[in-house]
Amino acid sequence: MNKENHINNNRKINYLRLSITDRCNLRCKYCMPEEGIDYLPHSEILRYEEMIHIVRLSVKRGIRKVRLTGGEPLVRKGCIDFIKQLGKIEGLDEVTLTTNGVLLKKYAADIKAGGVHRINVSLDSLRPDRFFQITGHDCFEQVWEGIQEAERQTFSPIKINVVAIRGVNDDEIADFARLTLEKPYHIRFIEVMPIGGQNSTLDNFIPVEEIHGIIQGLGDLKPIHRRNNLDGPAQRFVLEGGKGEIGMIGAMSSHFCDICNRLRLTAEGHIRSCLFSDHEIDIKTPLREGKGDDSLLELLDRAIEKKDNSQGVLRPGPRKCVRQMSSIGG
Repeated sequence: MNKENHINNNRKINYLRLSITDRCNLRCKYCMPEEGIDYLPHSEILRYEEMIHIVRLSVKRGIRKVRLTGGEPLVRKGCIDFIKQLGKIEGLDEVTLTTNGVLLKKYAADIKAGGVHRINVSLDSLRPDRFFQITGHDCFEQVWEGIQEAERQTFSPIKINVVAIRGVNDDEIADFARLTLEKPYHIRFIEVMPIGGQNSTLDNFIPVEEIHGIIQGLGDLKPIHRRNNLDGPAQRFVLEGGKGEIGMIGAMSSHFCDICNRLRLTAEGHIRSCLFSDHEIDIKTPLREGKGDDSLLELLDRAIEKKDNSQGVLRPGPRKCVRQMSSIGG
């Protein structure tokens, strides 16, 4: 396979979502079951040097952007030094981070100095009491202070990811959208997805079309075109006079399989070509067995080929996968 991989429709698989831990300091209802999850033994989680090795190989196969996810990536000891190492990998154009924001105020300056280009903060309510109901922790103010610190550290853009859930936070959609009128934030509304077992109900599903209609009531929504081929799948808009922008990710109602440019690497070292497919390729075991880089590159090639052949996922109706989101990497 060519070093710069291509899919049949000329898209490039250039984006790796890398989960560095399955641990989290929140317990969001749509992410974890009420009874909790069995965390991986530490010995089963990829070591940082193993992640660096895999990322270097991934760059040889066309990966240009890495997003660090979890769990919550900032809870893993040594993550700042790891970020600095990632930033030194030749050929990697962009390192970004998704966080729940609880530890962001503490680490924002170090993250910025380490070379992270952009951050996404997951925040599903602007009301402290509701934040507690969703996450199980009373730390809204910590998250909000973290976002403000990120702004002081000149992260741009700061994206805020909002999972829209009917009967939970649907009455705050307009409030989140209004933030873009005063702040240069990029608010991303994400359809709730049936990931895992008991949290797989679609009763609380809100399609992006409905979200669009709610926001349209605030003023004209003008579409924005994709900036480059490292952009994610969000449909992007700006409210007239706004300082920020609004994105809508219709993973359920508007499948974007044909433009998806990403692979996922789970914390235990499994490559996933698609969030909604439970097919995984174990790259950790051969790495720890001392297999050479050619063998590991073949596994990456197989994952890319799997993505090439996954166009059957483009079908109407809901999809799901068995594993919990916290164990896959957000």
